[in-house]
Formats: sequence, structure tokens, C-alpha cells
Amino acid sequence: MIHVKNLWKRFDQKVVLKGVNLEIPTGKTIVILGQSGAGKSVLLRHIMGIEEPDEGEIEIDGIEITKLKEEKRYVIMKEMGMLFQNSALFDSLSIEENTGFYLKEHTHLSRMEIEEKVAAALEMVGLKGTQKLMPADLSGGMRKRAALARLIVYRPRFLLYDEPTTGLDPITAMQINDLILTTQKELGATSIVVTHDLCSALHVADLIALNHEGKILHCTTKEQFIRLEDPVVRAFLKNSIPEGELFHEKKNP
Repeated sequence: MIHVKNLWKRFDQKVVLKGVNLEIPTGKTIVILGQSGAGKSVLLRHIMGIEEPDEGEIEIDGIEITKLKEEKRYVIMKEMGMLFQNSALFDSLSIEENTGFYLKEHTHLSRMEIEEKVAAALEMVGLKGTQKLMPADLSGGMRKRAALARLIVYRPRFLLYDEPTTGLDPITAMQINDLILTTQKELGATSIVVTHDLCSALHVADLIALNHEGKILHCTTKEQFIRLEDPVVRAFLKNSIPEGELFHEKKNP
């Protein structure tokens, strides 16, 4: 389990996180929803250990990580894989080299073993036969899938996604959503998805947490979330998707 306790973060005069509390159960997919600028990605960077809070704690499997020395924190962070908003592929490396980068740098696997694992990961995300291509040869959606393959290949226990469908057309976005579900099931991982895309959230989430003005207002199942009577939630839903279309519900004639 990941447990965030009373997390505060300020950048200059702007307070971004205002006492965030959140529990993320093992093996579940939680979506952190919220408008742009609400602090969702900042929270994700704290969980990854690349930002330090001004106050508060983060426990991962009962270990408080915010005060760990760098070497000990690195051991825990190795269990995490991140899909960045811009995919973050190495432009000068082929798709095969990008996908196998972690295995080459941090394991003693042979070249043939790495090639086999890379091929399997690329096939899983629908990119079979793309090993020799460069990132510039791929569309935006294909680059996201290649970045997912890079996660799958070393099988992290925690998967973190920063706005995974931003900038994609609806069909490609849904393909990425399906891959998030497939990846979570394949790895049995704990997944955290940061997004402002309600359609994506309703597709992939076990739990939805609403980040509003630096605090988590609610964390509940998606079925319960869309029925909350909180005015903030109702406004978010109204601005995100026509209410009658939630879960393909039909309005009464």
C-alpha cells in the first residue's frame, strides 16, 4: 500500500499541496482527477521520490520514504515505472534500444535474452516489428505505447501515469486506456493515473480521488463517485461529460 499523510508543498509563494491524505491499495488502479494546476502531477512526483515535501509523509509498504537516504530510497524507487505525458523516449535510440534500456543498464541478461523480452513487450502493446524504428518514425499514440512497453519489460510493482491520454484523438486515447488495464492485469501492479480526462478515469479506475485546490476531497469507487452530491463533484462532472452519458446511462423518456 502507498499511504500519503498530510502532504504539503509550496513553490515560492504558491501553495500547491495543502495537507493531502490518500491511501492507495495494493494491486488497484486509482485515478487522481482534477483541473489543470491542481497539483496532481506534483503529488505524483512526490510519490516517485523526485520531490521532497515541506511537511508530511509518504509510506510505501510501511516504509516512510521522505526521510530515507538516497541509496535506500533508490531501492524502493526501482520498483516504480513512470509513463510521462510526453512519453520521454530517447530520440537518438531505436525503439528496441529504448525498450531494453533498463535491462541493459541494470541487469546481467544476455543480448539475446533482452531482445526476447523487448520483442514480447512490444508485441503486447501492438508494436510488433517496430524494433528498428526511431521515435520520430512513430505517431504520438505509438510513442505512448512504446513508452508502455519500456515499463512492461522490467515489470515494476508500481505504475504511474501522468496524463496518459493528453493530446491524443479519442480512438487512440481509448487504445491507451485499454493498454493501461491490460498492463495492470499482466503485472498485477498498483497503478496511479493522473488525469483531467473523466472518460479515461471511468474506463480504467478501481478508485477515483478528486484533487481540488491542493486537497483530496473524495476517494471512492467510480460508481459511487458519479453519484456524489458534493457541489464541487457535480460541477466537475457537468463540465467534463454530459451526465446522461456516464456509464452509457440512458435518460428516462
